[in-house]
Amino acid sequence: MDIKAIQRLIEQDMLAVNQLISDQMQSDVALVNQLGLYIVNSGGKRIRPMLALLVAKALGYQGDKHITLATIIEFIHTATLLHDDVVDESALRRGEPTANAEFGNAASVLVGDFIYTRSFQLMVGLENMEVMQILADATNVIAEGEVLQLMNCNDPDTTEQSYMQVIYSKTAKLFEAATMLPAVVLEKPDATKEALKLYGMHLGTAFQLVDDVLDYSANAEQLGKNIGDDLAEGKPTLPLIYAMRHGNEAQVMQIRDAIANGNGLDNLTDILATLEQTQALEHTMERARQESQKAIEQLSTLPESEYKTALISLAKLAVDRSY
Repeated sequence: MDIKAIQRLIEQDMLAVNQLISDQMQSDVALVNQLGLYIVNSGGKRIRPMLALLVAKALGYQGDKHITLATIIEFIHTATLLHDDVVDESALRRGEPTANAEFGNAASVLVGDFIYTRSFQLMVGLENMEVMQILADATNVIAEGEVLQLMNCNDPDTTEQSYMQVIYSKTAKLFEAATMLPAVVLEKPDATKEALKLYGMHLGTAFQLVDDVLDYSANAEQLGKNIGDDLAEGKPTLPLIYAMRHGNEAQVMQIRDAIANGNGLDNLTDILATLEQTQALEHTMERARQESQKAIEQLSTLPESEYKTALISLAKLAVDRSY
């Protein structure tokens, strides 16, 4: 099942999510509306809300709370992107100027705060304390992950364990919430909740590992941002950590210098050659494939349906993509 077939499965639900996003972005403050419209129109894969909708359907849900859940998940994700782009001083996202490049850092941070708080207003409307607990915890862990990544930036001694913690906190935690929450709303057994939580965690980990590979191997136009952005920002991701373990002394020193000083683009061609020679990108992709398979294994508890098939396909597509 390809991405278009998956999208068709939940087309009506996604239209409802998009409408709720649009409705909830309304404000009496003109700049909120202006920047909010810019974000909504910037597109994106909408993988996280898609997951919430598919899991709800796979569990046989008949209500409309999954629309609110999916919107909340997308709002939290969007808010983190707004803040991320300010912290990383990013100029491009999805091939378009970032909100901070268009509207300035202050506006991006403050509208990010507006979107965060809007998500919590939507949570209250669900009147489910367990849902609120999971989402509050997820938001807190994401914030911790942002801080940990900031601490790791320009630190060539960052360990693989620390890097994997950043991945879990920044990316996998929200995937985890997206896939677990429909089971919470439906009051499914704890075993089902746990399996869907692990599905999201492994899928989110695979998704981020592939993103980190694409930063060194994708087509810039397809990727929607500049190749080597992570290197330019001094982010020690798994490909670089692995290459430093397996490269020769000169290669290791070059990567360490690039991370420490954020000047990796000056030697991008050499560093790309090192990543290829040490098979760092292939190693990272293999880790992503393992995580994808672990995610799929967690779906054995779900009844057979086209929605379960779509969830399996998404786990495969997460590692088989070029952007």
